[in-house]
Amino acid sequence: MTEALTHAKSAAAAGEVPVGAVIAHNNAIIGIGRNTTENDQCVVAHAEIHAIQQASKQLGSWRLNECIMCVTLEPCTMCLGAIRLARIPVIIFGAGDSAQGAVGSLYDLSLDDRLGTPPRVIRNIKAAECQALLKEFFSRLRT
Repeated sequence: MTEALTHAKSAAAAGEVPVGAVIAHNNAIIGIGRNTTENDQCVVAHAEIHAIQQASKQLGSWRLNECIMCVTLEPCTMCLGAIRLARIPVIIFGAGDSAQGAVGSLYDLSLDDRLGTPPRVIRNIKAAECQALLKEFFSRLRT
């Protein structure tokens, strides 16, 4: 989560919603991402999507079934769909997201076995730090 937070802070410095993600395989980070939606003017430019793309290139496969995803904010429906399609078996996240969260806060698509084997979900890792980063960002945006 520490590495994901580094990328979230980088997103905030660039004026993006501060979300960072990393994907690990065999205890090595193979994919990193941060939100770039505003810079890219692309709705799918979320941290998780960038990390999945990079990890897939690194492994030479879209199947990331031996990887772990760590992200600072609970994935939205789009990102959870990509995580499930990539077959990532473990999702770790920091802050919950009552507005967009698809891993228990608003929806819980992680439990639906019609989408394949449900991933293991680990919540609230460094949640206070992840939430503080988001609060600070949106507070600055409003002033």
